[in-house]
Amino acid sequence: MRLPRINLAGVPQHVIQRGNNRSVCFFEEADYEFYLKCLRKAVAKYKCAVHAYVLMTNHVHLLLTPAEAGSVARVMQSVGRSYAGYINAVYKRTGTLWEGRYKAGLIDSERYLFSCYRYIELNPVRAGIVQSAEDYPWSSHAAHIKGLPDGLIVDHPLYTALGKDVAERTRSYLSIFSDRIEDAADVKLIRSETSRGGVVGSETFKDQIEAALARRVRPGKAGRPKGND
Repeated sequence: MRLPRINLAGVPQHVIQRGNNRSVCFFEEADYEFYLKCLRKAVAKYKCAVHAYVLMTNHVHLLLTPAEAGSVARVMQSVGRSYAGYINAVYKRTGTLWEGRYKAGLIDSERYLFSCYRYIELNPVRAGIVQSAEDYPWSSHAAHIKGLPDGLIVDHPLYTALGKDVAERTRSYLSIFSDRIEDAADVKLIRSETSRGGVVGSETFKDQIEAALARRVRPGKAGRPKGND
């Protein structure tokens, strides 16, 4: 079941936007560059911080924190329209570029923030495009493990807390990335909750989100799920 959009300021969201029928939406290097240009413009205008991203051939993953409720939707609408118009003009095509509305799930930063970073930045490895995430040019990974400038990235406070300077933060991040490459349960949870527009987080975090929204975000029957997180 897909839930209504969750629009809360200050809470990270994992966003996925796919090409229509999972078709290619990036054809040349210039296309990736134009998408990033559109994204930089939109997040500045609508007050969203981008913490991690990857542009795949037929879809995009973003980790965003909106400063205002509804900012993520405005960013995705702006980027979607601008980029689709560019592709249609450059490649003399018509029709829908994107597959319906984007998907997004809230991320519990205390528990799942770095799991989401890894999930996003390991997409090219998982897809068999590259052997190592650092070999893929269209992601935030280089900024996080090498400290390379990336005009799009705004470091999340938990990333900043990894070290007192860039060198220490990149070493700490690389250690996290290497020591816990991927947790299968985390991958499954991030995929399923993002797809349904849910919440990737602890039961306490879900309680907080439900209180803020005055509605349920958990799947299934009414009442708190059994068991402890």
